[in-house]
Amino acid sequence: MIEVALFGAGRIGKIHAANLAAQPGVQFKYVVDVNQEAAASLAAQHGGSSASVEAALADPAIKAVVIASSTDTHADLILRSAAAGKAIFCEKPVDLTIDRARACAAAVKEAGVLCMLGFQRRYDPTFNAVKQRIAAGEIGTPELLVVTSRDPGPPPVSYIKVSGGIFKDMLIHDFDIFRWILDDEAVSVHATGSCLVDPAIGEAGDLDTAVVTIRTAKGRLCQINATRRAAYGYDQRFEVLGDKGMLQAGNHKPTEVTAYGAVNVSVDKPEDFFLERYRVAYAQEMAHFFDALTNGTALRTTVHDGLKALELAEAATLSWRERRVVEL
Repeated sequence: MIEVALFGAGRIGKIHAANLAAQPGVQFKYVVDVNQEAAASLAAQHGGSSASVEAALADPAIKAVVIASSTDTHADLILRSAAAGKAIFCEKPVDLTIDRARACAAAVKEAGVLCMLGFQRRYDPTFNAVKQRIAAGEIGTPELLVVTSRDPGPPPVSYIKVSGGIFKDMLIHDFDIFRWILDDEAVSVHATGSCLVDPAIGEAGDLDTAVVTIRTAKGRLCQINATRRAAYGYDQRFEVLGDKGMLQAGNHKPTEVTAYGAVNVSVDKPEDFFLERYRVAYAQEMAHFFDALTNGTALRTTVHDGLKALELAEAATLSWRERRVVEL
C-alpha cells in the first residue's frame, strides 16, 4: 500500500483527490492546504486527514506526494519533498522562474526520486491517438503543427497578476504539446499578442490574445494561436501535417448527437472547460504516475519537460516584449 499526501485542496486538488482515492494499492492519507477547513473537508471525503507540510513530509509512511497547490509553492514543495525522499507528482509549471525550475531539476536528480509533471494533455485519449499514429508512420514525416488553444473566458485579473502571464500560465501546455508531437526542440520563437478581451488584463501587464511561431532544429514549424475568450466553449484542437498526409485532433463535446432541422444542422458546443475536457486525461496521468512508482514504467512527463516548456514560455515572453525573434 502506497500512502500519499496531497498538497492543495482547491479546484485541481479536488480532481486529483478523487483520482487518488480511485487508485488501487494507494492510501490517500493527508491533505495539506493553507485553508485548513478546505483541507479537512476534502480529506474527510476520501478517508484521510488534514496535516501541515512538516508533518506530511516527516511521516515515513508517506511514499509519494501530489502537489496541486498554487504555482508559487511548487518549487519549495518539490525541493522539500525531494530532500525527504518522496516520489513527486507536481502540477505545471515547476516555477515561474528558470533558475528555480533548474534548481528543482537538480534536486530531484541528486535525491534520485521520481518526479512527474502534470502535463495532462499527453494522456488525453484523442491527443495520444494522434501521437501513436504519427509514430506508426501514417502521415510520414511531420512538417507543420498548428495548435488552437482558446479558453471560454479569462480568469480574474487578481489571478492574472500572479500567474506569470499568458505564456507561462496558459500556453505552457501548448509548448509541451509542440515538443511531444513533433519530437523536436525549438531553435527560434516569435510571439505577438494583444489585449482584445479585457483592458484590465493589459493594465496588469499581460495579454489575452496571442500567436506564437516556433522553428525547430529540424526546420519544422509550429504555430500556436491562443485567446482567453471563445464564446462557444473550450476550444482545444491541433493538426499536424506530414509529407504523406495530415492528422487532426478535435474538440470533445458533451454528446455526439446531431440535430437536423429545416433551418440548420446543429451539434453540441465543445465541453465547458479543462476540468470537463480532460477528466479522463487527469485520471490516466495519475494511474501512470503510480504505475511508474510501483512497476518502474518510464515517465512520459518529467521535470525536464517542465523545464523545457518554461524555457519556451520565457522566450515567448521576451519575444513579445522586445518585438523580435528569440533564438534559443
